[in-house]
Amino acid sequence: MATLSSSRQKALLRKYSGNIKLLMMLVSICFIVLVLPKQAKFRYEYEKGKVWNQKDLLSPYIFAIQKTDQEKKDDRDAAIRSIIPIYQLDAGIEQQSLESYKNGFEVKWKTSGLAADLKQKYYNIGYNLLKDVYDKGLLTLNKKYQTASENYRITILHNNIATETNTAQLYTSETALSYIDQTLSSYKNIDKSFLIGIIQDRLQYNLTFDDKLTSRLENEAIEGLSSTRGMVQKGDLIVSKGSVINQDIYQKLESFKAAFDDNVRVNGDPRLVLMGQFLLVAIVISLLMVFLYLFRKDIYYDNRLVSLILLVITAMLATLSLAIRLQLPNFYYIPYCIVPIIIRILFDTRLALNIHLLVVLIAGFFVPNSFEFGFFEITAGMVSIYSIKNLVRREQFLISAAIILANYFVAFVGISLIREGSFTTIDWEGFLPFLFSVGSTLLAYPLIYIFEKVFGLTSDITLIELTNTNATLLRKLAFSAPGTFQHSLQVANLAESAIYAIGGNALLVRAGALYHDIGKIENPLYFIENQNSGFNPHDKLTYQESAQIIIRHVSKGIEMARKENLPEIVIDFIRTHHGNTRVDYFYQSYLKNFPEKIVDENTFRYPGPIPFSKETGVLMLADSVEAASRSLHEPNAQTIDSLVDRIIEYKLDQEQLKDSNITLKDIETIKMIFKRMLMSIYHVRIDYQNN
Repeated sequence: MATLSSSRQKALLRKYSGNIKLLMMLVSICFIVLVLPKQAKFRYEYEKGKVWNQKDLLSPYIFAIQKTDQEKKDDRDAAIRSIIPIYQLDAGIEQQSLESYKNGFEVKWKTSGLAADLKQKYYNIGYNLLKDVYDKGLLTLNKKYQTASENYRITILHNNIATETNTAQLYTSETALSYIDQTLSSYKNIDKSFLIGIIQDRLQYNLTFDDKLTSRLENEAIEGLSSTRGMVQKGDLIVSKGSVINQDIYQKLESFKAAFDDNVRVNGDPRLVLMGQFLLVAIVISLLMVFLYLFRKDIYYDNRLVSLILLVITAMLATLSLAIRLQLPNFYYIPYCIVPIIIRILFDTRLALNIHLLVVLIAGFFVPNSFEFGFFEITAGMVSIYSIKNLVRREQFLISAAIILANYFVAFVGISLIREGSFTTIDWEGFLPFLFSVGSTLLAYPLIYIFEKVFGLTSDITLIELTNTNATLLRKLAFSAPGTFQHSLQVANLAESAIYAIGGNALLVRAGALYHDIGKIENPLYFIENQNSGFNPHDKLTYQESAQIIIRHVSKGIEMARKENLPEIVIDFIRTHHGNTRVDYFYQSYLKNFPEKIVDENTFRYPGPIPFSKETGVLMLADSVEAASRSLHEPNAQTIDSLVDRIIEYKLDQEQLKDSNITLKDIETIKMIFKRMLMSIYHVRIDYQNN
């Protein structure tokens, strides 16, 4: 029933796969359209300092000239400087402090040791000093309003009566204490420290800055500022052909563009703009799906991979839309080459180039100088794809970035020469966004890692790194269990050749083969390939204990692999390379020596699961065949032929390959390859582990 349920689930998934794909496409299209700017595109393209090569531009309607950001900032700063900060006077602070002074004086006088007839004199001096400070005012200065002299004008508000003064006429904690100290120093035969100690503890600010009221006045002043500086009448000349676009003309053009956008929003039909964007994006996404269907059916029928591709495209166009909304000064800051690099690493060259072209086509509708933009980004994308065609090391990302930067530089110089006709007038600062873009392209490195983790993918570059025998686990395996390491290398060669012949990921099989027995690092001497002294630790154990040690290398291998953050697709080889078979050597030995006892077969059985892909199935066969071949006493063509047939038939009889999608034709091909490659193996090995 469980098998039937699983089959029905797969059938339902296949049945509705097309609907899911259409839904993902629709969601992607709608989201892209949703985030893209919703106004008609301004037809004129211009840059400050460049020549206006189009016909004379006359204003089709009246519009106001917008102030520049710097002009607005200057106006705002001037408005804020015109506002005098407001401080609230709290008369109750003075009363509380004077009353506290009186009580504190009485307490401290008793322990002062001073003559009793001086008490009133001391009291009056301290009281009057404290009152003088409060009568004048005590506050803390606000750095926001301080000038070079540190003092500034303020308005003191008390009982709704405002009084203007300068902070120089008031006291701070420091100036108040200085005043008190100087005054007391003028008295002879006075214990200055006694009074300062009492007064200092009673100094509290009776003038507090009213941030809310001051901010309200500042906001009112800012809101009253005008954002324009003059008008352009209908029919007035904005810019004439051949004119250099200086700051004044540039601001007029910017104001005209803003007026155009406002006019479109008022008079244009936003629904039609939305429809136009929907049609354009739908064409792009549909072309992508057609490409996948015609040339990459494996991706087309895997909705997980389709969702990843749509996510990358949507994220890039959403980033562009965000840059437009934030009014990024230059859209070349965006690292467009991230998309083709990610797709190239995770998939292939043709798909990467196709997707990059489609993304640039859409982006071209929303950026200025669309043709130049297209030339820059299409050539850079092609270079990024070509530069990592044979990516085998991570440092090649840096090499690719350098090549992309060189492409940008050559294109920038070429386009600048077409515009200017001179090297001396090239605006080299305009190249800075490309530097930032290329630097940001290196974000592809962590993004690929993230996509691998989120979507359960493992790129070829990751597999290449894993198959490096200097990797931590493999180096440890070679040192701790050299026999197992050699066995793994042989299994990798067998499995890789077989999967290459029947179709599959040869690099993945090699990685899985190298790591499938890493659990033997824990107890290497319990495995015959690592025993070279004649001592066998199993001789001192029961058959159940020996079987459990052998079986445990699977779970221990999974634990080690996860600790080293190996991809799950590689861990699957560790988990499945024995399926749910028995450790027959110890199982049969137990039955032979204890025929009267009831045996729990699960004690001698691997936990599984059985292989569920061509790659894991081939590894199981290669592992078993290679291990069994070591027990041949007289390896020759006949014994090897018989051994391979027997091992593979046993796996088929045990139904270990029923989920691996390996056909009978594949089985015959695998047998032929194994037999041919095993002709050179002559190691004798006791077949008690079914390895």
